[in-house]
Amino acid sequence: MIEAIILFCLVIGLLALRVNLVGVLLILAVYIHFVWGDGILSYIVEDMWVAIDKEVLLSIPLFLLCGSVMSKGAIANRMINIATTMTAPLPGGLGIATIITCGIFAAISGSSAVTLIAVGSLAYPALLKEGYGKPFSLGLLTSGGTLGVIIPPSIPMILYGIVTETSIVDLFIAGVIPGILLTLLLSAYALWRARKMERKRFDATAFLSALRSGIWSILMPVLLLGGIYSGFFSPTESAAIALAYSLIIEIFVHREVNLADLYDTVVETATLMGSLFPVLAIALSVNLLLTSHQVPAELTNWMSGLITDKFTFLLIMNAVLLVVGCIMDMTSAILILAPILMYLGRNYGVDPIHLGIIMTVNLEIGLLTPPLGMNLIIAMTAFRENFNLIAKSALPFVLVMLIGLALITYIPQLSLVLLR
Repeated sequence: MIEAIILFCLVIGLLALRVNLVGVLLILAVYIHFVWGDGILSYIVEDMWVAIDKEVLLSIPLFLLCGSVMSKGAIANRMINIATTMTAPLPGGLGIATIITCGIFAAISGSSAVTLIAVGSLAYPALLKEGYGKPFSLGLLTSGGTLGVIIPPSIPMILYGIVTETSIVDLFIAGVIPGILLTLLLSAYALWRARKMERKRFDATAFLSALRSGIWSILMPVLLLGGIYSGFFSPTESAAIALAYSLIIEIFVHREVNLADLYDTVVETATLMGSLFPVLAIALSVNLLLTSHQVPAELTNWMSGLITDKFTFLLIMNAVLLVVGCIMDMTSAILILAPILMYLGRNYGVDPIHLGIIMTVNLEIGLLTPPLGMNLIIAMTAFRENFNLIAKSALPFVLVMLIGLALITYIPQLSLVLLR
């Protein structure tokens, strides 16, 4: 047991020293081989190959490429137009439309960063022009962009499914109601904040015109999610279909993307995946080692003597993950912590699918918390605003999302009801 505790402390120490994630994982792999294995380090390479030989990994670059294509095209703009004409009679209609658009766009791209950039670049000037104010507009867009994490298909859910060997399709299905819940909570807050703003009349002509212009954009999530939830597409197939559909629509129908744009998009995505896949390979090989040598089981037995009930375990886990979200990027947190938390959760009767949703929502909130909240950093660059201003603007929305986290944590049916 002492070896497992040393391993845990080693992880925390290396991360606190800001050691590169690849370096952290390699050090862990060497430590595990010498402590629990036979000390033959060449086996690490073999484990990497076995771990990364998974078809579902192809879905990650495909979803990222799809989101990048849409961010350069007209799909996001046409979605906003449809949502805006629908919500015009409501106070704060444009704010609600922005959140809804973030949710729909997230359901296609699977990426928080892509959602924030694509929707935010269009909605931010419009929100300021309508008099929403800079702090509210920044908080709205920064928090709305995080919906790309929880609304399926979600790249973090794919990573969680891979490292914990959990059904990715089940994770996607489980994320539907929590994703809708968070969208509704953010929309309700936007409605309340803008309750004194002037309302507009519903313009049926404008709505029909926006719908006609954006029909191909709206059909995309219907095709994609319908195929996944019906079981007709696997996650990898759905990613390929989403990419093919976005290319056809943006190049031949909307004619907003040309070959030069496509080349730049492919290079950007390839560069990103070039940095992600080595990390993923090492992390998965470490997970194989930990599992084969019963390290999670030892840690579970040790934790059982300290925490005696499920409620307390979930409370402590949420607190830890919220802190982790402040200091660690989402990919690192999932690759390092997900397998251990899954084993611990099973000991307390927490369904691995439910735990995956809880972890995803926690890390989603982490995107909005300094010092390393990724959406705060992206918003600072995209909107050219001060980091402190963006962090303060996001705070009310973080509190709203914490309410959603509490409901999702302690009402497991929100995540599991569609799987029954």
